Amino acid sequence: SPVIPELGFCLGTRAQMFWLEEGHPAALAPGKRPRTTLSPTLALRDGEPYLAWGSPGGDQQDQWTTQLFMRHLHAGMNLQEAIDAPAWHSEHFPISFWPRTARPGVLVVEGRLPGATVKELERRGHIVEVDTDWCEGRLTAAAREGRRRRAAANPRGMQGYAAGR
Repeated sequence: SPVIPELGFCLGTRAQMFWLEEGHPAALAPGKRPRTTLSPTLALRDGEPYLAWGSPGGDQQDQWTTQLFMRHLHAGMNLQEAIDAPAWHSEHFPISFWPRTARPGVLVVEGRLPGATVKELERRGHIVEVDTDWCEGRLTAAAREGRRRRAAANPRGMQGYAAGR
């Protein structure tokens, strides 16, 4: 974030989520807390921490972390399979960052998504934008299973690694 010359400091990346519009729920004012895209997540099993996961990526973070959780919990994929599966994101709502654009109906999918799935999404009214094969998400996850620990990292962007002994 650039320094504001009149103030001598920068607002930081998450302060970009304030609005400079009086009366707006996220207006820049004392005591206000704008929405944030930061969303590290912790799941419990029998009241104990079981799974921690997260991803950088602005407004797409919640979409990607939800995909990982649903694939792991409901589809029975292990953490690495859930992370490696083709991912997608919607740009339907205004983004959190300036200039707060939106592309209603647009669904951006990885090129690895089967063509039949893309056609079915289009048939259902989505505007599907097919991107490169490994472009969506930067997820990492770690799970506790009794005395064992499991971890997985996203090969996309080469930003995270899972290691163990």
